[in-house]
Amino acid sequence: MLPTVQQELQKRKRVRPPRIRVPNNEQAVFTVEAQKLLGVIQRLSLTGGSVVLSNGPIPQGALAEMELNTVFGKVTAHIEFLQTGADGTPIAQAFRFLAMDDASSERFDAAARQMESSGFSDVEEKENAFGDLASKGLSKLRESIRYLSEMIDDRTKAKS
Repeated sequence: MLPTVQQELQKRKRVRPPRIRVPNNEQAVFTVEAQKLLGVIQRLSLTGGSVVLSNGPIPQGALAEMELNTVFGKVTAHIEFLQTGADGTPIAQAFRFLAMDDASSERFDAAARQMESSGFSDVEEKENAFGDLASKGLSKLRESIRYLSEMIDDRTKAKS
């Protein structure tokens, strides 16, 4: 029997790289058309991530350079901003990696492996069938409110 198109598409379906919750409100600098923007990284994977930018979201499709300091050294990458609302957080904006030099790639891979081995990977969340969904939702809400509060405080201090 010949395989159907649907069966072929299912076979080709790629496995999504693990997504890593980035601890400690790690910040990165994004340069968009010569303007530097500060952002708090929410999640990372080998293909991209999500960020809350201090100036708010920028247009989908905008190209930028990202600079992220890790314990293994500075990571520089060319990225493309995607949709907002990433990870269920309205102000978080997804991005994908377009290019990264060899040194940055090695540093990023090492940092991602370290965060994953420290328990920050989403893979563990999915495997935990008995996890408390309400607690996770409240944690995400609390985290979002904390980020908004920090941004408002920063803007208030900047105006003073």
